[in-house]
Amino acid sequence: MNDTKKIGRPRSFVEAEALEAAMNVFWAKGYDGTSMKDLTAAMGISGPSLYSTFGDKRGLYLKTIDLYADVDGCAPVVAYEAEPDITKAVRDFLTTVVTYSTQQEGGPKGCFLASCVATTVGEVEGVAERMESAIKATDQRLALKFEREVKLGNLPQDFPALHRGRLLNDLRQGYVHRSRAGWSAEALLEDLEDRVQMVLSWA
Repeated sequence: MNDTKKIGRPRSFVEAEALEAAMNVFWAKGYDGTSMKDLTAAMGISGPSLYSTFGDKRGLYLKTIDLYADVDGCAPVVAYEAEPDITKAVRDFLTTVVTYSTQQEGGPKGCFLASCVATTVGEVEGVAERMESAIKATDQRLALKFEREVKLGNLPQDFPALHRGRLLNDLRQGYVHRSRAGWSAEALLEDLEDRVQMVLSWA
């Protein structure tokens, strides 16, 4: 009697890479415009593998939102948190937003949440909650640095940290919106210093 357990065949794809590939398809074609054939081709997997690993189209879509909404992987936030000087940090955040909105090669430009996900709020179950959570998480991360600067004495004690975190996040979406309308990086950066001062000024 052979009691050797049957060993399952290892997956021939990296889940994180497949998920990112799926996100780029949704980003480029939209949720409704994306077919399962589009997804399997981009992800390099078969239909059964997709279903067994990620679920149906809606389940896969929600997982791509979770992937993108991870603030730790958001380049503008990373740039913002890495710069010790608060003025330079705000400037770095906005310039990184512009770079990713206008100069990304080999993939969709702008913001996945604003460009694709926001259009499916109310249409795909589970999206609205994820959008709200992602926006609030980013607001809080941006506000946290302002709060630290207040404690260090680099910003006034009554500086509205959360309000300015929200403003900075809203400015990001404005840049993304304009870039998708065809504005160049040079045009978007013309009033950069005014916007930096708008975020940091407090009478």
